[in-house]
Amino acid sequence: MRRVIFAKVPADAAGQHIRTLMDAGYVDRHAKIGKVDGFRTVPILPEHIDTVGAMGFEMGEGDAHTLDRRSPQERIAARFADHPDLVGILPDRWESVGDIIILRLDPRCLPYSELIGRVYAEVLGAKTVCADTKGVSGEFRRPSMRVLYGTDTESVRLENGIRYGFDVTKVMFASGNTDERMRMRMQDCSGETVVDMFAGIGYFTLPLAKYSGARRVFACEKNPESYAFLVRNIRDNGLTDTVIPVLGDNRHLRGRAFADRVLMGYVQTTSEFMDTALRIIRPGGVIHYHDTFYVSEYMDRIRSIFDDACGEGGYEILSVREVKSFAPSVSHYVADVRIRPSHRNSML
Repeated sequence: MRRVIFAKVPADAAGQHIRTLMDAGYVDRHAKIGKVDGFRTVPILPEHIDTVGAMGFEMGEGDAHTLDRRSPQERIAARFADHPDLVGILPDRWESVGDIIILRLDPRCLPYSELIGRVYAEVLGAKTVCADTKGVSGEFRRPSMRVLYGTDTESVRLENGIRYGFDVTKVMFASGNTDERMRMRMQDCSGETVVDMFAGIGYFTLPLAKYSGARRVFACEKNPESYAFLVRNIRDNGLTDTVIPVLGDNRHLRGRAFADRVLMGYVQTTSEFMDTALRIIRPGGVIHYHDTFYVSEYMDRIRSIFDDACGEGGYEILSVREVKSFAPSVSHYVADVRIRPSHRNSML
C-alpha cells in the first residue's frame, strides 16, 4: 500500500474546502478521503503539497486507500464470484431507510440469506439488512420482514425536512408516496383545523403541520405501534404545539363540522369511512380522498363514491392525481374534493 500526504480539513467546513481543493486540481482522486478526530483527511497530489500547506491546512501522512470506482452492484457481484448459482438472481436494487437496507430476494437466494445480508451490509455501509418477504398485510398494513444481518431495526428517514422514525419490521413506510407527502407540505392551510384520519407515523401529518400554516392537526391512528412512533415524530419535528395525536378508531372521533380539511390516506376500504369524514368536515371544507381503482374507471368510481355519500351536487372534484401504480391496471389515486352544503351531508 502506498503512502500519501493528506490535508486535515475541519469536518464542519469540509464541504466548502474539499470542493475548493478539487476544483484547483490539488486532490489525488485515486485515493479515498478519510475521517479522523473531527477532520476529513484529503489526499493531496505530490506536486501540490507545498501549495496546500501554504493555504493553512495541517498536513499529515498515511496509507492511501484506493478508491473503488465500481458500482455497488459490481462490488456485490465480485463478492459472490465463488457462488455461480447466484449469478443473475441477486438483488440489484434495494431500498435504503437511513442505515437500514431492505431487499426483495428471489426464493433461490434463501439458503444464502445470512451471507447475502452480511455482504450487502459491508458493501453498502448498512447496520442492518432485511428482506421484504410478503409486502404488507392486514388492517394495520404490517410489513413482513426477515432480518438477514444486524439487530437494530429502528431507523430515521429524512425527507423534505421531516424526520420519520420507525421500525422497519413493525411499520410500513410507503416510499412511493414521496410526491404526495411533498404536495401536503405545499398546501395552503393557513389557520385551518385539519384531521388526518389515518395518520400512521405521520406520513402526511408531519409535512402539512410543519409547512402549510395549519392552526391545529388532529392525527388519528389505530395501530398502537404506529401511534408510538407518531408521538415520537411529532416531538422530534418540534410540532407538539400544532399536532394532537389520537389513539383509536377514527370513527370514534367526537365532534361535528369542525374540520376545514380531512386527509383520508388509506386505500381499498376508504369508502367505508366516508360517513365519519362527512360528519367532521365543515361545509366548504376539502377532503383528500385516497383509494385504488382500475385505471380505466377511476373517475367514474370516485364520482360514484361521492354521489352515494353526498348526493349529486353535494361536492366538487377539484383535482385527481395518480399517486403510484398499485398492481397491473390498478393505481393509487388521490382526489381533492370540496364538500358543498347540502341537506344530505349536513344531516350526517
